[in-house]
Amino acid sequence: QVQLVESGGGSVQAGGSLRLSCAASGSFLRLNGMFWYRQTPGNQRERVAFVSSDGGTMYADSVKGRFAISRDNAKNTVFLQMNSLKPEDTGVYLCNVDVYGPSDLGGITSRLYWGQGTQVTVSS
Repeated sequence: QVQLVESGGGSVQAGGSLRLSCAASGSFLRLNGMFWYRQTPGNQRERVAFVSSDGGTMYADSVKGRFAISRDNAKNTVFLQMNSLKPEDTGVYLCNVDVYGPSDLGGITSRLYWGQGTQVTVSS
C-alpha cells in the first residue's frame, strides 16, 4: 500500500504565499507523474499542476506565473509553491500520484493514489 500525506495548507491574505508538500510512503518501485488538484465547493476537481518523472511541468491557465510545482525524488515528495494568492485560489488541494509498484493481485502495475487534501483559504 502507498500513503500520500499532504501538508502546508493554511489561511493567508490575498497576495500571500504558501508551499504545499505531499510525501509518498509505502511499498513501490518509483513515482511517475505527480499532480496537484484543487476542489472548491460546488465545483469539479480542477487539475492545477503536473510534474513528470523527468521534471517537465504543466499548469492550469489560472495559476500560470504564480504557482510552481517541483519534486524531490530522493524524498518521494512533490511540492506546490503558491505565490500571489487570490481569493479564488481557495479550496482543498489534493495531490495525485501515479505509482509504479507491486499490485494487490501480484505482479507490477501503475496506479493512481490520492492524498487526503489540505485546505487553503485566501481572504481578500
